[in-house]
Formats: sequence, structure tokens, C-alpha cells
Amino acid sequence: MAPKPSTADVVKWSVAALEVLDKAATLIAKKYARKNAFTNPEATKDYLKYRMAHHEREVFAVMLLDNQHRLIHFCELFYGTIDAAPIYPREVVKLVLEHNAGAVIFAHNHPSGVAEPSEADKRITKRLTDALALIDVKVLDHIVVGETAVSFAERGLL
Repeated sequence: MAPKPSTADVVKWSVAALEVLDKAATLIAKKYARKNAFTNPEATKDYLKYRMAHHEREVFAVMLLDNQHRLIHFCELFYGTIDAAPIYPREVVKLVLEHNAGAVIFAHNHPSGVAEPSEADKRITKRLTDALALIDVKVLDHIVVGETAVSFAERGLL
């Protein structure tokens, strides 16, 4: 039987794993962002799985895009608990205006691993879409990340 790893070793491995995932997300963004890949749900889901699947609590993020749907900035905006995160439309609008984004893609993770959108997910997406429509910013998608990733756009929920 192999010896049990020390706490320090586990922490080092965890940090190394997160660094690898972050690097993978960065490489995907560099490879696809210039080719309008963020209009492609599969490429977007891949990017977001690497960015968000490792979180142990719910995190809501916004991909801020220019008018050509190229990534300007990725922002993890709200942090919650194991099954919910508070989301404030006012803060989303402020972030969009701050970066002069022309479009956005929302994303959040489900730490349970089940990526099925909840009714609360659908309601907040509608509220955010309505708020951003007032300033002519298009919501391209909302992706829920779990063991898989589910696209609202692919499901016809936007």
C-alpha cells in the first residue's frame, strides 16, 4: 500500500491542477477568440468547462465580447454556496459598460455536477437579458457547467 500523501503535497497538486486548467482555458481563448469561436456553443462550452468546472461553490461569470464576438474579458462576478449564487443585474450592467462590451455570454457552474438549468437560472437569465437589451447589448448564451455543459441557446431558452 502506498503511503498517504501529506497535506502539503495535496495542496501542491491541487494548485498545479488549477494552473493546468487555467492554462488550457487561456490556450482555447487564444486559439478561438480571433475566429469568432465564441459564437460556436461547443468551443464556448469547452472554454468554460476548463475555467469553471473545478469550483466547489457556485460561481457566476460573464464573458464580455466585442461586436465581432471576440473575448474582451472574462470575469467571475458573483460567488455563492454549493447550490446558489446571488446575481445582481445592476452589477452586470456596470461591468458591461465598463468594458464597452457589445455582447455577453453568461456562465455558472453547478458544483453538484448536474448541468441542467433550474427555473431560477431561467428567471435570472431573462432578467439579465431584459436589462442588457435596454443598453443594446446582446446576450448570446448562458452556459451551465457541471460534469457536462448545457447551452441555453442550443436549448432554445434565449
